[in-house]
Amino acid sequence: MTDAAVPVTQSAVETFTASYLRSLGCQIEIQGDEWQLTIPENVETDLPKGKHALLCGSVEEPDETYEQLHPESSFFQSVLDDATDRAPIGGISIDTSDTDVIVPDWLQQSEISVSNIEFTPYYDRSALVVLFRVTVETVSEYQQEFLRSIAIDVRSTEILPNIDETFLTLLQESATIQSGDIAIEPEQVERLVDASREPLLSAIQPQIDEIHQEASRAADAELEEYRQLQQQREDECETEITRLRSKIEDLSELIDHKNQTERVEALKERRECKSKLEEIETDLNELRRRREHGYPDQQREIRDRHGLEVVVTPVTITEVEYERGDVEFELNDGSSIASLVLGYGTGVGVTEEVNCDICNRSLSAENPLRYISNRIRCTSCNGE
Repeated sequence: MTDAAVPVTQSAVETFTASYLRSLGCQIEIQGDEWQLTIPENVETDLPKGKHALLCGSVEEPDETYEQLHPESSFFQSVLDDATDRAPIGGISIDTSDTDVIVPDWLQQSEISVSNIEFTPYYDRSALVVLFRVTVETVSEYQQEFLRSIAIDVRSTEILPNIDETFLTLLQESATIQSGDIAIEPEQVERLVDASREPLLSAIQPQIDEIHQEASRAADAELEEYRQLQQQREDECETEITRLRSKIEDLSELIDHKNQTERVEALKERRECKSKLEEIETDLNELRRRREHGYPDQQREIRDRHGLEVVVTPVTITEVEYERGDVEFELNDGSSIASLVLGYGTGVGVTEEVNCDICNRSLSAENPLRYISNRIRCTSCNGE
């Protein structure tokens, strides 16, 4: 199954950026991955006026004369913010003339061929496609921003795994896609956006876990460095204690053989050494106590500094009208021909689960359709 949250691709970023900037009246000269962009002074935009040299894609060590253009780049975030300020909410329609029928993965991975596909629309439905900016940050240096889109059916609040990808594909293929007004009430839009946050976070959890692991490794390294420094302090204290005890013993032996004036000075120096010894022994005992307890205060401070904060912010909201109906797949395995009729939505794909008639397992990319003679049989089923 397609992931619930769809990442914004590099090609979609380039298509959107070029289309939006040209609609403002900017000039763009494109030579491969390098863009020469001019934003005239008379253009109504918050983007910096003048000339910009853009480099498409992510580069580890980019030339400082270029600004990078990719889904997480600061330049694209600025373009997106500028576009959002103008029209953060809109609506489009998707019908059979816009998209091909989406063949389910369990049929794509099957050896059975599809000889014909017919879609019969019955009624229109609406979905909300929300483009979220996900910011994952810590108090330390780890911070990432990325964009993810997710689609939710307005009536059923069902997450639609394919329609947001279809929308982004249409955006990529057509720079002149028309957007109209949204028909959903603001209160309902807010409820739908809230309902889409949890499945979005579930879909991006592996990426968040990866960032968390990176931050945890940094925290572990910092804590280990702190432990080593504390051990070094313990060693220094022990060395100093040994030195002071030896000096106190030497001074005690010398006191009996000194004259009155020298004895007073030696007694004074011994008192100072004993006082210093007590101070260092106290410090050493505290260092050992904290080590035995695992440095709880420092651990808490370091973990807090490397703890993650995930902020999910809706950037654009698009109402997508799509058609619901039935799709008929005509199947051929070389010896048999069969028709399979399933519920379908344009841009959404097959809307119902299909199970094997023999073992009742669900068909999937890992368990595709294998036989169509008399009954549907999956690859896992032995057909008995």
